[in-house]
Amino acid sequence: MPAPTAPAIRLDGTRVLLTGAAGFIGFHLAKALLAAGADVAGIDNLNDYYDPALKLARLAALPKSERFVFEQLDVANGPDILNLFDRVRPDVVIHLAAQAGVRYSIENPRAYTTANIEGFLSILEGCRAHPVRHLIYASSSSVYGANVKVPFHEDDPVNSPVSLYAATKRANELMAQVYAHLYAVPASGLRFFTVYGPWGRPDMAYYSFARSIMAGRPIEVFNRGQMRRDFTYIDDAVAAIVRLIDAPPDIAARKLDLAPSAPHIIYNIGNHTPVALDAFIAALEAALGRKAEKRYVGMQPGDVPATFADCERLSRVTGFQPSTPVEDGLARFAAWFLAYHAKD
Repeated sequence: MPAPTAPAIRLDGTRVLLTGAAGFIGFHLAKALLAAGADVAGIDNLNDYYDPALKLARLAALPKSERFVFEQLDVANGPDILNLFDRVRPDVVIHLAAQAGVRYSIENPRAYTTANIEGFLSILEGCRAHPVRHLIYASSSSVYGANVKVPFHEDDPVNSPVSLYAATKRANELMAQVYAHLYAVPASGLRFFTVYGPWGRPDMAYYSFARSIMAGRPIEVFNRGQMRRDFTYIDDAVAAIVRLIDAPPDIAARKLDLAPSAPHIIYNIGNHTPVALDAFIAALEAALGRKAEKRYVGMQPGDVPATFADCERLSRVTGFQPSTPVEDGLARFAAWFLAYHAKD
């Protein structure tokens, strides 16, 4: 199956402020935005949550273009962010910068309130001071927490988070709702479902599995392999974001026959196809050409047994829905992984 192609959308002359530009999704999105003709101002604090060398390698792999500028900047620095808005005057803001990881939030909670709460407040204040056409920000499927009804729908109650990371992402949604209501900031929140692929984050399970498998080390399989995840290939996630840029809440609401109280809409970004962890590992083994030594362990604090995205809302607004099978996505990841780590 051929790799998903970028949507045939032109963004010529659109000024985009992209936070987290050196991150996994941010890097792929920056490439897509540049290919669509946008002018991109990217920022990232290049922290050491995982090896900054990978972040720098992503930046180096971006196509050279006068339409891309990068600054090392922390979104939690409110005055610097306001100054950035004043200089860039973005039409669109895509806010991906955050402290990621469910388990890390148990060990380092303050990193999450600083990056995810204070950082998002800086972005909202920037949009308030310099009105934008559309603010798109990253939320997470983790907000569904202990919900047991599947598939998860955007209108489901999300009152039972099971990690601080999830709580900060739900707080972001509520903050966006307030700024949409008080200051008419047009915002779309994206609940990402386990995005994976080339140039991914080393802290994510599939990446750490690959490293262990190739090194001949055992892997820990949580919940004794009974986890189910709605794995979303990176190209699909990026295609969804690009298609949403020209669908701010007023346009989206008409397509959805909604009358929201404020210009704020939330979307699931998922594959609508939960995959058992054991099956996912088998696909990764096939892609790498090696078998894994598995150690089955219990559920980890902050984890949930299953995720499953209802993506009808995204499909109705954009005409697009992620659909890459994990076998295809993992084959592309494995090809990149083996080439990137060949020097190790």
